[in-house]
Amino acid sequence: MRSRTSNSASPARSRSCSSRWCSSSRSFSSVSSSGWFITSERGREADCSRPDGRASRTSGASPVSASSLAASAVTIQRQRRPLPLRRAGSYVLLAVVSVLVAFPLLLALSYSFMSESEIATFPPPVLPLHPSLDNYEKVLAAIPIGRYLLNSFVVSSAVVIGQLITASLAAYAFSFLVFRGRQLLFFVFLSTLMIPWEATIIPNYMTVRSLGWLDTYQGLAVPFMATAFGTFLLRQAFLQIPREMWDAARIDGATTFRFLREVVIPLSRPALGTVAIYGFLSTYNQYFWPLLITNETLMRTTQVGIAQLRFEESLRWGLVMAGVIMVAVPTLALLVLGQRQLIRGLTAGAVKG
Repeated sequence: MRSRTSNSASPARSRSCSSRWCSSSRSFSSVSSSGWFITSERGREADCSRPDGRASRTSGASPVSASSLAASAVTIQRQRRPLPLRRAGSYVLLAVVSVLVAFPLLLALSYSFMSESEIATFPPPVLPLHPSLDNYEKVLAAIPIGRYLLNSFVVSSAVVIGQLITASLAAYAFSFLVFRGRQLLFFVFLSTLMIPWEATIIPNYMTVRSLGWLDTYQGLAVPFMATAFGTFLLRQAFLQIPREMWDAARIDGATTFRFLREVVIPLSRPALGTVAIYGFLSTYNQYFWPLLITNETLMRTTQVGIAQLRFEESLRWGLVMAGVIMVAVPTLALLVLGQRQLIRGLTAGAVKG
């Protein structure tokens, strides 16, 4: 009689779970990190509520006193607590590395406000004695820096959109769809990371030239709209979504793209943000490919423009440093605003392989 009751209740339970697959996806991201703890606590309560009075699987074990448990917990906490000297050494090392990394940028910022006579003095001052914005005005007059920034933003945004679409679809197929040769195809796709980009530059150039995409936004953006790194990162993030949610969605009649749109994408926002930031920065900092396929001045990007400025004004370092600061500010702002999203996405993609 007991088995019939449990069997008759199981279909209703499965129907209720499958109808709530979409709503449960919203709360999965907040409880996934502590799910093992909830499960263990529930299992412990279930063991304590057994009718035969057994509180654990092992019977006859000697009870452990609360004082011994507290003493062991304090000992473990003391062992894990870092030493003050070690912590101070870590802070000092971090400060030294930060200064070494930030010093060139800070020096360029200081030189951009100096006159040429101040820079020519020996030793040159670290801070400008008479700060001025003349170098920035001269940069705007020397090269079309505004056009270069616009071209870089357009190309980088197009590459980011293309990478998010292609990488998310490919990662979704490698994570949830079952087909023959899936692992082999993913391995081949991932092995392209070991091929240097310089080895494919000639075929890419010949393809772009045959399509008539020289000096166009298509030629600058399309060759980089597929990324193996983004596919790998998103696949690792998609694999953390429980397979039971996929099964429940299929039972409930959800299509493949609906599950991707309503469950996978919302739960993978940190990884998607990481792919977007990485793709934007890598495209924004490209130099050789824009130099290769652009001949018109108005189609060049920021890195090519800065190289042109340095070649034309090689002796006016204040002018060159002002151009460098104008080009570096957008990337630094994006990195500062998106560093938390970047770290969350990288750590989320590194949990499950």
